[in-house]
Amino acid sequence: MPLPRISETEWEIMRIVWKRQPVTSADVIVELQKADPSWRAVTAKTLLNRLVRKGALGFESLGRIYHYSAKVAESECVAAATRSFLDRVFGGSLTGMMAHYVEHRKLSRAQMNELRRILESETGR
Repeated sequence: MPLPRISETEWEIMRIVWKRQPVTSADVIVELQKADPSWRAVTAKTLLNRLVRKGALGFESLGRIYHYSAKVAESECVAAATRSFLDRVFGGSLTGMMAHYVEHRKLSRAQMNELRRILESETGR
């Protein structure tokens, strides 16, 4: 089954669910409003329902309270979103993306060392 396409606002919901599952809509609303008080309960509930319809979330109802859990792994969604971004923006070129970031972002010595370590460990496989 293909992974569902998750919008930017739906990612905010999913991050909360992945971190704290199972969660109620009230739990999600509290977390969203901590980050941005302008979040409305009706918007969060609409997004939760949309994620259920897309197959990203499942739920169990205990009386009138729904407990939501992820049906897709965070790592799989991150990988799919990364591939999609890489294909759309850099024509699938990982080298092009890395060159862009290195040329346009100020990397600290620690960040450069971490990238070097990752690249060297990947080539040693």
